Parts: sequence; structure tokens; C-alpha cells
Amino acid sequence: MSSLTTPSTSVGVYVTYGFGAMTSFPGIHRYLMKKGFCQGNDLFNDKGLLLPESYKIGWMEAIDDDKLISDITIPGTHDTMALYGGPAAECQAWDLGDQLRAGIRYLDLRIFAFENKLYVMHWVVYQHKSFYEVLDTIRAFLSEFRSEAVLVRVKPDLFDKENVEELVGKMIINDTDVWVKSDMPTMAEARGKMIFVQKSSFKLGIPLLETDSKGDYEVTHIADKENKIVKHLTQASGDCGGDYIVLSYSSGTGIGTLLGMFLTPKKVAEKIDPWLDQYLRQFSRDHSSVCFGVIAMDFPGIDLIQTVIKINDW
Repeated sequence: MSSLTTPSTSVGVYVTYGFGAMTSFPGIHRYLMKKGFCQGNDLFNDKGLLLPESYKIGWMEAIDDDKLISDITIPGTHDTMALYGGPAAECQAWDLGDQLRAGIRYLDLRIFAFENKLYVMHWVVYQHKSFYEVLDTIRAFLSEFRSEAVLVRVKPDLFDKENVEELVGKMIINDTDVWVKSDMPTMAEARGKMIFVQKSSFKLGIPLLETDSKGDYEVTHIADKENKIVKHLTQASGDCGGDYIVLSYSSGTGIGTLLGMFLTPKKVAEKIDPWLDQYLRQFSRDHSSVCFGVIAMDFPGIDLIQTVIKINDW
């Protein structure tokens, strides 16, 4: 690995986006410049979504049709729907629609089956969405942006885990824009589709290889977490392009540990997200061609998401 230097950040013109629609207001550029939003340093974000006016939502359009999904570096979120539950439980600030428009293409969903219905959870905290609503949001996004593909990992949670896969199967049985085969699709085959990802107790979709080991999510010292991420991404770069999706996490928490008891997911992300951006940018400076698979993050800002996406151009 080459030594790291602080990357320069780009300057962009931002307009407001949020609450389900892209809007442009007279004078918004001057307002945002005054408020300091145009510095191109949105690496960690625990606020509402702000998109540049020329933001490329459909970034997968530039991916070659023949490239396997497993050979693409993909920005994702860890515990995608964890917006509620207090500091110990919250991992994201943006709702699902905003995450997709910001460029997130891997979703990490914890699903609880109750009375033949599926609900999104994080631990024991209900995230105010049913799985049906999640599917509706993804379908609406893909109907607008047919060049894109969205990877969906379902983790059966709490009780009745064995019923989750069956209920998901019933909900998507007549949907032609869903990929549940274990064969790795090319980008051409994946466009406009939800690509389910299988692991352990959920067997629909393409296989998954996780680079982290048990307990790697626990953070007591930020520097130790950085070293783990480097190790995981190094492994991921060697495993990309195969018959499985490679997944690495930049997320973590100190909750439940003694030394890191005050390191909530947000506090970890506040330190890790800018560091991760700097780490990834070194490959651009070195003109290195590399693939990392999926990088699942907490509270990513749009500039960090763009850094992950641009790895596909290097």
C-alpha cells in the first residue's frame, strides 16, 4: 500500500433534495454558499440529503454491460433502515429513497416475520416500515432508473426466522424484475432488477462472502478499526469478480464494550467516514485498477459515496 496524503475535495453547487422530491429554489445557491454547504466535503452526514444540481443518480449506466456484478465496487449501507431507536441503534440519517438517489446500491435489511407479515427491525426496534413498503420504494426507484440494480440482503431477525424466506418468496413470485438465482448476473442482466443476496438463513439470490470476522464490528479504538478495514478491503480486492458478492463493513460500535462504551455507530462513522474517503482516494492517485465489492457504511455523505463509485473508473 502507498502512503496516504490528504486528498483535495471538489467544490460543487448544491440544491436541496429531500422528502421524496428534487426541488430547486431561487437563490438557493447563494444561501448554501453562505451556509458552507458547497465545500465538497460531505463525507459523514447525519442530516438531510443535499444533492448537487448535476448529480448523476444513475451511476451504473456507465458500467460495462459485460461486467459481472461481483466485479463492481458498490456503495452500501449497514443496517440500511436503522433510523430509529436512539444513539445506540441508529446507523443512518436518510430514508431508503434518499439513500438510493444518493447512489447506495446495497441494502442490509433485518426482517421480522409476525402473523404472516414482514417488518423491518433493528434489534428489537421497529423501523416504521414493512418489507412490502421497502419493496415498493425499490420498485419505484428502478422503474425511474432502469440502468440501475439494487442488491438486497435479507437477514431474518428475532422469532420465526424460518418463515421469512417463504414470505419474501410469496411477495416477489410474479415479479420479473427480481433476481433470485444463485448465478452471478452481468450488469446487462441486472439492470432494472432487485438482486437478492443469500447467506445463512436466507437462501434466495447470489452468494455472499463477508470479509469481517466475529466481533470485528466492536470498536474500542478508532485506529484499530481502521486497521481492520484495511485488512478487510485488502482481502476483498483479491476476491472480487468471482461467483459471490464480497462484502466489507466500515461500520462499527463500541456499545456493549467497556473501553468503547461511548462510541455509538454515529460517533464511529464521524471518524471513520473521512478516513475511509482518504484511504480509497490513494488508489486514484496511484492509478491503481482495483475492485472492493460492496462497502457497507454508516452515515455516509455523498462525497464518500462518490469516491466509492469512482473506483470503478480508475
